[in-house]
Amino acid sequence: MKNQVQKTLTEKEAEDFLEEHGFKVVERVLIKSKAEINKIRFSFPWVMKISSKHIVHKAKIGGTMLNIKTKRDAEKVFEKLMAIEKVEGVMVQPMIKGEELIIGLQKTNEFGLVVMFGKGGSNVEQDKDVTFRVPPLKEDDAKKMIAELKISKTILERTNPSLVIENILMMSKLALEHPEINELDINPLIVNKQEAQVVDARIIMN
Repeated sequence: MKNQVQKTLTEKEAEDFLEEHGFKVVERVLIKSKAEINKIRFSFPWVMKISSKHIVHKAKIGGTMLNIKTKRDAEKVFEKLMAIEKVEGVMVQPMIKGEELIIGLQKTNEFGLVVMFGKGGSNVEQDKDVTFRVPPLKEDDAKKMIAELKISKTILERTNPSLVIENILMMSKLALEHPEINELDINPLIVNKQEAQVVDARIIMN
């Protein structure tokens, strides 16, 4: 039996897919020329990131630049990012404030797709503050996932927990509707008292 060919979506493709399934994605523009910077209308500061099907971990190769405050700085950052090999464009987003969470799906041999949830950001692997559940999930399951984390108190005090629960349940629904997903990471999902927004996403399909 031949191995299935996996397809890694670009960040924009991944975020568009998530948006179609109810997730709120941060405002973003994919640009492929320096001149397009002048057409961007959202306020500074910005985040600028490489867009490439071939590069999975952007931060490890300097592919994510934060806190860009002027168009002149944005032009310099654009040139620097486009000089990285196999880069197809640059994603530009406004910087937003809130707690950084990770939410996603992982395929297992025993249970198929399982929902992952925990503390997000660049130190996920070191922090290891994550928990897993087999879908379908109900509201009580989502509440227990939050309670199991070391940062549960932070989530309850600094975010709108109902938004966190809503995103966990949407991820559970996605797992049931799209078994062709092999791996999905939203990192970070930035949540504050008002909203929960996908800021970066990666999806690998079978």
